[in-house]
Amino acid sequence: MENRRLRLGRRGEDLAAAYLEERDWTILARNYRAGPREIDLVAMRGRVVAFVEVKTRATATGGTPLEPIRWTKQRAVEAAARRWIIENGQPGVAYRFDAVAVRIRHGRHEIEHVRDAWRPGGR
Repeated sequence: MENRRLRLGRRGEDLAAAYLEERDWTILARNYRAGPREIDLVAMRGRVVAFVEVKTRATATGGTPLEPIRWTKQRAVEAAARRWIIENGQPGVAYRFDAVAVRIRHGRHEIEHVRDAWRPGGR
């Protein structure tokens, strides 16, 4: 079961990255790790860097794909983003936290990109 979940998640991240690239985003990092914390995608368009959490679902049950991005997950992504900025940040760049929901059903997929999905430290 775990391998199936991992494959589904990887497929969702691939689709999310392709979706963003089609919209002129450049993927700077995939699965960026800062200790135990991870950012699915780090993407840049113009002078905006988005730290993107990707959630993928294959069924309609269990709520929307974005519901699991609770405040604890947000804080973990924020901590990893701080590390990424220390290592890679540039002056004059705006940073934000986005989410991409991917629904895969019957061989088809649907993608929703939520810009500014949350603010650091919010709840």
